[in-house]
Amino acid sequence: MNILLANLTKMVGDSGGMAKVTCEFAHEMKKRGHQVALVYSDVRTGAFCYPWDQDIPAYDIRHYKGQTITYPWYLKLKREFYRTFDKQKARTVNDDFAATFLLANLRDVLDTVKPDIIVSFQPAASKLLLCDLKTGIPVVTMSHGDPEDYFHTYPKAELPALEKSAVCQVLLPSFEHHIKDHLPHAKTIVIGNAIPQYDVQADLSANKSIYKILFVGRLSRNHKRPHLLIEAFSGLAKEFPNWIVELWGAENGKGYYKELQLLIRKKHLEKQVLLKGSTNNVARVLQKGDIFVFPSAYEGFGMALGEAMSMGLPAIGYKSCSAVNELIQDGKNGFLCDDGTTSLAIVLRRLMEDRDKRIIMGSQAHISMKKFTPHLIWDTWEKTLLELVIKSK
Repeated sequence: MNILLANLTKMVGDSGGMAKVTCEFAHEMKKRGHQVALVYSDVRTGAFCYPWDQDIPAYDIRHYKGQTITYPWYLKLKREFYRTFDKQKARTVNDDFAATFLLANLRDVLDTVKPDIIVSFQPAASKLLLCDLKTGIPVVTMSHGDPEDYFHTYPKAELPALEKSAVCQVLLPSFEHHIKDHLPHAKTIVIGNAIPQYDVQADLSANKSIYKILFVGRLSRNHKRPHLLIEAFSGLAKEFPNWIVELWGAENGKGYYKELQLLIRKKHLEKQVLLKGSTNNVARVLQKGDIFVFPSAYEGFGMALGEAMSMGLPAIGYKSCSAVNELIQDGKNGFLCDDGTTSLAIVLRRLMEDRDKRIIMGSQAHISMKKFTPHLIWDTWEKTLLELVIKSK
């Protein structure tokens, strides 16, 4: 197959999940013997954050054949004006910019690469390909979160591209309904994220001087909400003096980071709750843990949660959190609790005081993540793309 990946957003120096998946997808398909190319759109020029095989062509349609396309000042003003009260309209301005200034370069990339199939990383890219260029090449539209968002915050002009797609990939079974309920004629397929499978598991049976509750994720107030873990643990800290909480993740605003520091001091938890910063070795962090807590308000999948469970850690999350409430099976591989700190503290105590329960749930967590083994996920992707190419001939 000749596969074109269309991720029409930033790639240069970007450490985000979408950039990571882009690089992994390209390398995996090349390793399997397929021809692969990438088209992207970035304000900056330079190297990607994640390793990139220089034998894989990468075309930046913002910097293309000696031409640099800048975002016009009048569109920037329009976009910023809309952002104050309507994100959907602000995104529409981005779509207008792409359709006006980038479409010719995208068409030239298609003529150059001549792909058998295109994997689009966002509905905006699918719109350009299927609605603006009206390409006859089959397009698979990926989702990287809950596609219910498409119908509330994405421009309405992007929605027809979902129905025109050869198939729309979603990460979890429930997400299929979030497309089908709005677009009953759209074709969907469930392909989850590839989660590392660790040979060496967290040792939950060991006698330790210190036991660890872990959180890994951006330190964000309204999304990841690590403050809820601190609050819940504060009522248990004195009773469990040999337990600590480690919060791993980058700051997402200095104001919130200071709030976390103040909360730790207010609760007199300086020795038991530690802000550890970022890490580029998540596996090593997880391997030393005993419980993983993920108090997110919402998730598209929850890679950190999946990796923690793959490491054999029992997990705690909220029943109301999409994706989390599918990865965690309440009472089997972890606990799902009601939103807030009281319910979280109750289930946290149950795991902290019961090593046998931690061991059993951790083992089940590890087993439940095997369906996301990378080779199974990539096999499914390859099979799907091959079937669509054959069907299109």
